[in-house]
Amino acid sequence: MKKQSQEFFATCPKGFEPMLGHELAQLNIAQVRPLSGQVSFYGELADAYRACLWSRLASRIILVINRVSAQNADELYEGISHIDWSEHIPLGATITVEAHGSNDQLRNTHFTAVRTKDAIVDQLTARRGSRPLVNTRLADVIIAVRISKGRATIGIDLTGEPLFRRNAVSGRSTHNLAPLRPDYAAALLAAHGIYSGQALSDLPQLVFSGAGSLVGELAGIAYDRAPGLLRSAWGMSRWGGHDASSWKDVLSEAHARSKAAGEKPVRLEISDTRRGARTTACHLLRSIGLFVEPSFFSPAELAQRTGDAGVIADISWTGSEPAVQSEALSALAYLAGKKATVLALDATCDSALRQQSATVTPIIIGRTDACIRTYAASDKLEPAAEVSVCEKRVPVLVDASDQFAARLAKVAKLRAKWAKREDISCYRLYDADLPDYAVSIDLYQSCTSPDRWLQISEYAAPRTIDASLAKSRLLDVLAIAPAALDIPASHVSLRVRTRAKGGSQYSDAGSAADTTRAQSLLIDEGGLTFEVNFSQRLDCGIFLDHRQTRSMIREMMKTAGTAKSFLNLFAYTGTATCYAADGGALHTTTVDLSRPSLEWAKRNMARNGFDGSEHEFVQADVLAWIREQRHSKNRWNVIFCDVPTFSNSARMRKNSFDVQRDHAELIIGISRLLTRGGEALFSCNLRSFKLDAEKIERAGVSIEDCTQETIPEDFKRNQKIHHCYRVKRVR
Repeated sequence: MKKQSQEFFATCPKGFEPMLGHELAQLNIAQVRPLSGQVSFYGELADAYRACLWSRLASRIILVINRVSAQNADELYEGISHIDWSEHIPLGATITVEAHGSNDQLRNTHFTAVRTKDAIVDQLTARRGSRPLVNTRLADVIIAVRISKGRATIGIDLTGEPLFRRNAVSGRSTHNLAPLRPDYAAALLAAHGIYSGQALSDLPQLVFSGAGSLVGELAGIAYDRAPGLLRSAWGMSRWGGHDASSWKDVLSEAHARSKAAGEKPVRLEISDTRRGARTTACHLLRSIGLFVEPSFFSPAELAQRTGDAGVIADISWTGSEPAVQSEALSALAYLAGKKATVLALDATCDSALRQQSATVTPIIIGRTDACIRTYAASDKLEPAAEVSVCEKRVPVLVDASDQFAARLAKVAKLRAKWAKREDISCYRLYDADLPDYAVSIDLYQSCTSPDRWLQISEYAAPRTIDASLAKSRLLDVLAIAPAALDIPASHVSLRVRTRAKGGSQYSDAGSAADTTRAQSLLIDEGGLTFEVNFSQRLDCGIFLDHRQTRSMIREMMKTAGTAKSFLNLFAYTGTATCYAADGGALHTTTVDLSRPSLEWAKRNMARNGFDGSEHEFVQADVLAWIREQRHSKNRWNVIFCDVPTFSNSARMRKNSFDVQRDHAELIIGISRLLTRGGEALFSCNLRSFKLDAEKIERAGVSIEDCTQETIPEDFKRNQKIHHCYRVKRVR
């Protein structure tokens, strides 16, 4: 094919268009015009080949071969049929069609692709007498169709696999770190002012490495290595118009540039404290043929290193999980004042860097809105907000957080002495002692290792409180608490109080954005061993506020009738059943609708030596099960029912359960399952709960409020943490 100016367009993620246009201009490509989701340009095939090989921001490079009318399917078919496809599709080559866009008549991209394919196949079959094969996975020639209003742009995809698939990193190398796609890493560099082919005398520092992607892209630019140099397959290779000579020239130039760069000294300075970050970065560099050894520092150490190139950070991996975001922002805060470019999901990093971002580029990561924020270097920032915790300085977002730090340190010291005296290893440390810092903090000590965990539960802020301020306070809590208790930030679990489906008291906001933090541990309470888990999206496995209640159950079993039978309703993980068995229960029945909870309860019982056939576990809708048992001869000496506030599980036979509405009927039903002289404990955690004593007593049931007996010392600040009642049948 003769060398002549042709039209091309490079596709890219939304928000990348200006940066991609600048990158193409840097590659000496003319007539560049950013559009929506793509950048058009004109040039020779060699220019397009150069873009394929060198662009770090483009997803695909498409050669435009025609535009046809496409008001409807027939017009599209007719227009496609007038293109000479024998020039583009060699004999024996496989094809596939990728369609994008729509109009009033062509609404389905699959239909558009099929109609285009039909036109191409029909033409070539008529001319050659043989039908070209369609291969949707590994086609030799990829035809691109883009519908816009009444027109269709037809092109040849020169890339094949998307350019961001650098074929450099295997899935095993990320060590469960949240990956950052290479083109997004390149966009961060571009927003910072760094493009392929640019001579770099000084490299920016990196905070969090995008699972190695940021390291690989920056090192590739520093060593003048074309990102497509190691690619083995291209979309243009079997295209009929491929100019092999031009492609060879472009490749030779890229190899020469890479060789000229040689192994010059390049210093990559990174702060990424996540497990596996160093290994992942080194693996990626080796996979692209670069044997430079990156240097890793703590955030504080990195801040002391000199350099005018600034810092680039990816904190998008933290997602919407404040427990993780707090740790990331604390690291970022050390770099305040340096030129910075940050990939984030919101504007919270403005507070960490103590200035408003100079530019904000909205982008989308998957289906999540994100932004690339840039910050100018400045030596006139307000002094950093810090608090002193255990002789450590912790960066914070809100000045008043020093009051929370002081309060937590004081309470933790007193509570630790109390816990040691009472031989308690898991307890509540803090419960919204300061109204502005409305969280509860529970400490869990493993009984098999030195590991300790914090479970922080946020109370929803009133609507009158500024949401960003409330979030900043929560992030400060998440930074201060692990420092004050000398617990790794990775051992912090955050839960947000909600009225969740199924009646859960809390919904899990997550302890991390990667699976490296998923962990169970064994704890001791009352001489028994229980499994707790902070990585699943439910409560951790034990309600600490019922510590006294469980002890009461053990004592009740010691004086129960000769049958010594125990029934646990809405049993969750069976902790009360373990206490009852330890108190001498000869037969226990544990009932819950959740199969995972019952399996958990079985493990708890087995760990404590209670694994005989006399201990039964029933998966059932508790309300329906109670009604069935009332018509049987089964009765129990002691019953415990810790009911959810609300449940609308699809597996319940009734539409829903609401403790305020339905508690009287439930308590009456429970009383009918007691043996003569038996006793039940009924509890709930609805703060506004009002007992319908009149209805219950009319049914011949005695009920006595014993809440005060069941609230442990570490929960005294919250007298409505739960309600508890003794239930007896009097007739």
